[in-house]
Amino acid sequence: MRKYLLSAVAVAAVIAGTPAAFADQAAAMKWIDQEFQPSSLSKEEQQAEMDWFIEAAKPFAGMEINVLSEAIPTHSYESEVLAKAFQEITGITVNHQILGEGEVVQAVQTQMQTGRNLYDGYINDSDLIGTHSRLQLAYNLTDWMAGEGKDVTNPGLDLPDFIGTQFTTGPDGDLYQLPDQQFANLYWFRKDWFDREDLKTAFKAKYGYDLGVPVNWSAYEDIAEFFSNDVKEIDGVPIYGHMDYGKRAPDLGWRMTDAWLSMAGEGDKGEPNGIPVDEWGIRMEAGTCNPVGASISRGGAANGPAAVYAIRKWDEWLRKYAPPGAASFDFYQSLPALSQGNVAQQIFWYTAFTADMVKPQSEGNNTVDADGNPLWRMAPSPHGPYWEEGQKVGYQDVGSWTILKSTPVDRAKAAWLYAQFVVSKTVDVKKSHVGLTFIRESTINDESFTERAPKLGGLIEFYRSPDRVRWSPTGINVPDYPKLAQIWWQQIGDVNSGAFTPQQAMDRLAQEMDTTMARMQAADEAANVYNGCGPRLNEKRDPEYWLSQPGAPKPKLDNEKPQGMTVNYDDLVARWAQN
Repeated sequence: MRKYLLSAVAVAAVIAGTPAAFADQAAAMKWIDQEFQPSSLSKEEQQAEMDWFIEAAKPFAGMEINVLSEAIPTHSYESEVLAKAFQEITGITVNHQILGEGEVVQAVQTQMQTGRNLYDGYINDSDLIGTHSRLQLAYNLTDWMAGEGKDVTNPGLDLPDFIGTQFTTGPDGDLYQLPDQQFANLYWFRKDWFDREDLKTAFKAKYGYDLGVPVNWSAYEDIAEFFSNDVKEIDGVPIYGHMDYGKRAPDLGWRMTDAWLSMAGEGDKGEPNGIPVDEWGIRMEAGTCNPVGASISRGGAANGPAAVYAIRKWDEWLRKYAPPGAASFDFYQSLPALSQGNVAQQIFWYTAFTADMVKPQSEGNNTVDADGNPLWRMAPSPHGPYWEEGQKVGYQDVGSWTILKSTPVDRAKAAWLYAQFVVSKTVDVKKSHVGLTFIRESTINDESFTERAPKLGGLIEFYRSPDRVRWSPTGINVPDYPKLAQIWWQQIGDVNSGAFTPQQAMDRLAQEMDTTMARMQAADEAANVYNGCGPRLNEKRDPEYWLSQPGAPKPKLDNEKPQGMTVNYDDLVARWAQN
């Protein structure tokens, strides 16, 4: 590895005895020695990178900026540790606020609508890439790094090392967001229970196939039924075959838009998102930037048979197989419930939870053994009966730095420095050990993660496999994420409450999305709000017309529960290792 000496600027400052420069460099060396280890860089390379930050930050020394992100362990580490390090090294104070994801989206939407600078930077999901590329209210980072922000762009940023920039790039080929953390939704299961000979024998005797990682939803349902109603308890503790959440709150909407419908088979083939119908059920013809509808009557699939099936199964499994009270849990409450150790599997589990699920027994985690080894594993989620090879297989969250144009340039530059600092190679390996949400190839392949892999339940194997690119965020079919996302949780909540059937709820959801997109179309046609890429809705037609066409929406299957299929977990991991 090439070694770097201290920068000429830093050396000259030390020789000259400049107190501020010496203090900055001393602070950097302290953080490098005491906190930023391990790293993919040598200490000399880390110091050289910090020297660049010290020099680039000089015009902003004494400035206080505000940034916002959601509440996951990665961002807590940034807020509590990295913001302090950045201040000591650069002289820029960062108030890194943590709120719920719904509040983050609301803040972004409010700043875009009002033009008031609420925050100088956001860690905002790449799900908004269709919004940012259309509205042009966020800095185009490709242009920014080459122009106005060139003086504050780290020469060691190394964009090709990031694994998620394909998801933060607009249809124009430009980068609008910089990945900060990344996690997938996978299948989680108690491998220690699945490996028990008595349970394997009993399962095969009842269902005729092996107990293992479910390939399809039929097998998942059989396994849920088996553990909830046949096994019932292990070591005297009541156990359940499924875990999920259903509280009427914004994160219930993301539970569905995070590819749940396409995992059932609702969209079209195409990666990273279905073409022309995506995982939201929104249709946008290939080669265009104008969504044409979400309802079947306009060629969408949000209220089609596959989508309705997906919602029905979510509601049914939650009621029949999950622990008591799960239907009233939200996203954040479902994790502690899982760590109690009384659940056999979870079909929709975010790897962002890994950091909490590897905590020791002393911290109340009953899913590890006395030595801290996980009793569970993660694997690809199964797919529903409408799914076909070539369709999207799952969701990957890419929380990404986004700076809005309503932020004054000097504050934008200071926020851009902080954003680059918390994703820099100097700090990324250590940050990733804390939060386990990978954004860099160099970090994933760091030797320290080879050593730690056995303790992480398959996380490293997944992120080192070629399969990881098949999990992707919301794509560009969604023209205005904040406006459309808020529709979902309310309609899905009405299913959980029993007010509407899945079909009724999805009919209402599709209609509301079309109504909202019609307003976007009017605004775009009148004032070019979406730069000509707003919706252009199809005229309504008899749904049978679209159901008779190839692709999505797909007609209802005569049999929505085909034979269950499973795969051996160790064989799956071996396949990952060979690729």
